[in-house]
Amino acid sequence: MAEQGREQLEGPDFSQGVAPEDVSQDRPLLGHVAGEGAVMARQGDAFFVIAAHCTHYHGPLAEGLVVGGSIRCPWHHACFSLRSGRALRAPAFDPLPRWRVEQVDGKVFARERLPDAGPATQKAAARPPSVVIVGGGAAGFAAAQMLRAEGYDGILELISADSTEPYDRPNLSKDYLAGTAQPEWLPLRDPAWYRDNGVQLRLSCRVESLDPEGKRLTLADGATLSYDALLISTGAFPTHLPTPGAERRHVHYLRSLADADRLITACAGARRVAVIGASFIGLEVAASLRARDLDVHVVAPEAIPMARILGPEIGAHVRKLHERHGVVFHLEDTATEIGERTLTLKSGVILDADLVVIGVGVKPDLSLAQSAGLAVDRGVLVDEYLQTSAPDVYAAGDIASWPDKITGERIRVEHWVVAERQGQTAARNILGRKEKFDAAPFFWSQHYDQAISYVGHAASWDRLEISGDPAAADCAVSYFKGDRLLALATIGRDLDNLRAEAAFEARIGAEPPEAIE
Repeated sequence: MAEQGREQLEGPDFSQGVAPEDVSQDRPLLGHVAGEGAVMARQGDAFFVIAAHCTHYHGPLAEGLVVGGSIRCPWHHACFSLRSGRALRAPAFDPLPRWRVEQVDGKVFARERLPDAGPATQKAAARPPSVVIVGGGAAGFAAAQMLRAEGYDGILELISADSTEPYDRPNLSKDYLAGTAQPEWLPLRDPAWYRDNGVQLRLSCRVESLDPEGKRLTLADGATLSYDALLISTGAFPTHLPTPGAERRHVHYLRSLADADRLITACAGARRVAVIGASFIGLEVAASLRARDLDVHVVAPEAIPMARILGPEIGAHVRKLHERHGVVFHLEDTATEIGERTLTLKSGVILDADLVVIGVGVKPDLSLAQSAGLAVDRGVLVDEYLQTSAPDVYAAGDIASWPDKITGERIRVEHWVVAERQGQTAARNILGRKEKFDAAPFFWSQHYDQAISYVGHAASWDRLEISGDPAAADCAVSYFKGDRLLALATIGRDLDNLRAEAAFEARIGAEPPEAIE
């Protein structure tokens, strides 16, 4: 039996050797080395031993997928190099521990633990003396982290309108709001990281204007700031409803950590909550507030929650899942007035509501790009390298509209992992890498004990095919336009989701992520 607090070890002891035929080409083998969980993976005749858990949310890599020289986490598709252990793609940023491997007498052995790989040594084609990032969300942080990971040693400034260092925003509507995630889990990096890595972080700071020709920013306080390369990642803001009473103090939107903290504080004196909107955010909020034992009613105009994005089968399943946990739905209905402690619906129903949470989507913050004269069309237009219409100005995250090879269309996606990966690609291109952004979009949504994973992008589809049973938390839904697969949503089939991601990349000839090292 393992000692209290120690990891429960499974599988072979790799230090004692493993037969090569026991390790498949696409699936890692779970085992351990010197009391630590590990997985062994292979690429052709080469073998690698790395830690067993993803450095993002501790996902089990033994249930993941080996693609070329990388291993991918089944939970949120973080991608690591087998050779160096480096995190190649968000949402993970920290490297995996690894061990030296030796083949002797027909067996593969794990030897001593290797030191973490340092910054990438590949020479950049260009190193601008100064880089400024506007936006402290997913894309902005990921870009700053990647610049330093790539060995960039120039001036680096990160400007954020938020009052808090970059944090894990997806957690706000999930575990943090539910009360099961501690505040110290949220920061993407400790404040000391910014100091130690020479990232000048300007919090509670807004950029008023951009002069692309003069390469100059003007801040809200009148100060000016020059740059050699600029990344705009201003994100999005919640869509506000014009409903009478929406300005009342007990009405909440959820976008920032401050929003989440205000909502959590308000929960202490509440018993009944009305959530307007059956979006991902709205329903994640509903699940989290049920975890706080509040009565939750959801109001939305659609007949089936999330059917427009996920289709009627998964939408109906999600509704039943929430109803089993006590959520009451008022569908095909809208709010017409928010009272002091009531919510009046178009149908005439009046709900008691100590709190009202509005979650009806977000809008990209395009104001800075528009005022600077950058090309904009429902998003900041960027090329395949994420460069805008202005030289040395890049855009990433919720605001970026890029040419997507999977759909063959220009798309804009409001997902955390997409924003992080675009920030990473933009950072490499700022350094002259000429790396195309061709990763398949991915997101996940958590509802109680079930996660929905979605890879690809299908704004609309001609037909969908469902395999398995959503009610059994075991299904996959494929979205087609003609004969072209655009996206795959899964519940309980993480490996299928990973394989779909790899298939999308192969179909469009994407550069393997391990090639970026």
